[in-house]
Amino acid sequence: MLRVCFFTSSYRSCRRGASVFARLFFVSVALLTTACESGYPAAAKQTQVSDKELSRQVKTLTVREIPLERTIAVLGSLAAYDQAVLSTKVPGRVLRILVDFGSGVEKGQILAEIEPRDYQLQEQQAEAALAQARVRLGLSPTGKDTQIDPEQTGTVKQARAVLNEADQKRDRFAALVEKGFIAKAEFDAADAAYKVALSQYQDAVEEIRNRQALLMQRRSELEIARQRLADTVIRAPFDGVIQIKAASVGEYLAASAHVVTLVRMDPLRLRAEVPERATQRVRAGQKVRVMVEGNPRVYEGQVMRVGPTINEQNRMLTVEADVRNRDHTLRPGAFAEVEIVTDEAAMVLAVPTGAVVTFAGLEKVLMVNEGKVVEKPISTGQRTNEWTEVTEGVHSGDLVIVEPGNLRPGQHVSIIQ
Repeated sequence: MLRVCFFTSSYRSCRRGASVFARLFFVSVALLTTACESGYPAAAKQTQVSDKELSRQVKTLTVREIPLERTIAVLGSLAAYDQAVLSTKVPGRVLRILVDFGSGVEKGQILAEIEPRDYQLQEQQAEAALAQARVRLGLSPTGKDTQIDPEQTGTVKQARAVLNEADQKRDRFAALVEKGFIAKAEFDAADAAYKVALSQYQDAVEEIRNRQALLMQRRSELEIARQRLADTVIRAPFDGVIQIKAASVGEYLAASAHVVTLVRMDPLRLRAEVPERATQRVRAGQKVRVMVEGNPRVYEGQVMRVGPTINEQNRMLTVEADVRNRDHTLRPGAFAEVEIVTDEAAMVLAVPTGAVVTFAGLEKVLMVNEGKVVEKPISTGQRTNEWTEVTEGVHSGDLVIVEPGNLRPGQHVSIIQ
């Protein structure tokens, strides 16, 4: 009986403990549920407050039309405007060379000289021959006149006198023959003498004319001798820089031997290739801007020549421009980045360059709609440091964020003036 009571009391004690535990468990669950239900609105409210606190102030600008240059970006190379291989016109030994590789020269400057002694003697010989020819014409040896009347020369005067005498004698014999005082044979002899005198007169006139021609020849020979003497001095045909020095002092050079190579440095000739799709926009007279590697300066030039045909292999049109290079900082052979200005003031729709966001090759701008950031994909065209042309995606009057930074779509923003 006692044993049953003990079991019964233990069972009751256990049952009472389980009931207390169950009560505690349900109370805990009820408290947790109440806490979660009451905390959800507080969390949502806290999130809304956080979003407002995270709202950023941004500056916007209206999309508008502005005048913007239309340019074509191409690649090209610089070449010397002129390049001359200067050679000797006359053979001889090099007396002196006054320039070297890299020397800057001016037009007309003496570059080299050939030993002139032989050509000085040839000039003196030609002068003597000319003086002799003048004297034979009855002119002074050192005069400048070359025209003379053949009738005023002694040779022709003598022939004229003989002709006049023969003519008079023939006339007299003709009268005597008519009167019968002399035989006709004597008249025939006088007539023959007249004809001989006339022929001698004509020969005298032709001789004077021949001497006049010889005088002109002697004058030409003198000019040639003087020119050959002048050709012993090699001068620069234009301003430039010596690219190659090919001869040395004391070296004997044949005619046409290479002495130096001269290149013109100002202006330079720019050769560039324009894609076929842009050829209709290029014409002579347009301005070009040239940039070379390692030089921050932008050089200006002008399109001077446009090729007549398009290259069938690469579908490119070759154009040439003249680029001023007064300080010689540009060098022939340099690779150049070129902008051809096809329109200096085209009206285009543009946004600030800093407002354009590029991601994964796509371009977009950020705009503000009802206090939130909205992204807008765009297509761009011409670009400068300040403005970027927009060909598609926005309209005139739209507001874009000037400096979007790390803004994301849907983020709350406020506009500042």
